[in-house]
Amino acid sequence: MFPIHDDTPRVNGRPIVNYGLIGVNIIIFIYEVILTGNFSNRIVLSELYSNYGSIPDLILSGQNLGSLFSSMFMHGSIAHLLGNMFFLYVFGDNLEDRFGHFRYLLLYLLWGVMASIAHSVYAISTGEGAIPAIGASGAISGVLGAYLIFFPHAKIHTIIFAFFITTVRIPAIAYIPFWFIMQLIFALIGQSGGVAYLAHIGGFLIGLISAYLWKFLSSYLFGRRSYENRYYKPGTMKTPRAAFGMSRIDTNHMNPTNLNSRDRRLNPEIISGENFVDVIFEDKNVLSSYQIEASFDKERQILTIHNLVTNRDYSISIPQLQNNNYFVSNISVINGIVRIRLD
Repeated sequence: MFPIHDDTPRVNGRPIVNYGLIGVNIIIFIYEVILTGNFSNRIVLSELYSNYGSIPDLILSGQNLGSLFSSMFMHGSIAHLLGNMFFLYVFGDNLEDRFGHFRYLLLYLLWGVMASIAHSVYAISTGEGAIPAIGASGAISGVLGAYLIFFPHAKIHTIIFAFFITTVRIPAIAYIPFWFIMQLIFALIGQSGGVAYLAHIGGFLIGLISAYLWKFLSSYLFGRRSYENRYYKPGTMKTPRAAFGMSRIDTNHMNPTNLNSRDRRLNPEIISGENFVDVIFEDKNVLSSYQIEASFDKERQILTIHNLVTNRDYSISIPQLQNNNYFVSNISVINGIVRIRLD
């Protein structure tokens, strides 16, 4: 199973850090190819990995600690590079959107370092402490762990290679745990093939834990400067859909008669797309997505919203859905503009 993209929208612009990380990895790989004659010069290759790869014996003795960072930007083959960069491209952009550029970069490096340390401990225990480890997979495993916490219901468009080749949409809550279980199995049965599975496991767990802590503590740590309103200035958005860059609107715009009497002040807008529906409204009391709870009644096609700030409930009828399998997959907030996505 190979991921090619997800359907989680970004609301805070281009993921410049994620693109930058991919670019740096590609540039360094090209440098490796040139320096080693496409990996044919074994002497130069050994010297390169010894100086910049993460050697467990040295790391745990406090030597060459800079290799904890340099090693996560090196790769041993084009397949190694492309596999890692596709995963980073698919999953990393939404985490940068969630954390912000600078914090995402710091967390990415932290996940890579912790993954390398986890691998070092395991490698020394198995007598392989002198073998350098390289690759971005430890840090990218942290990306997967964090993605699972923030976007469990996102659909991952995946190519499956079996007796035939096909593309399917797999929920992240199924795709990522399956990937992690495979890493555990390979580690337990001792399958290596040059792959540091303990780095994957360690990176994934630290990504999972750090995202979980962020999700429940960010409102206390950063207050009003949460990621939802940090990239927009008040007064720059004329309509709710302009705030999210929306241009296509369902012609069956919601009629106020579909709302409970006290919901009319929400003045919600329904935007339909292929396989999703966005409900957008303005509520200046809301500063963070954690202040809104929402659920969708599939039978009655009613979206129920609970505002934790004002302690009020609202019910919105969603008209003419193609099927009744929709659920609330994402809640985003920008300067009091709330978007609830059903897909």
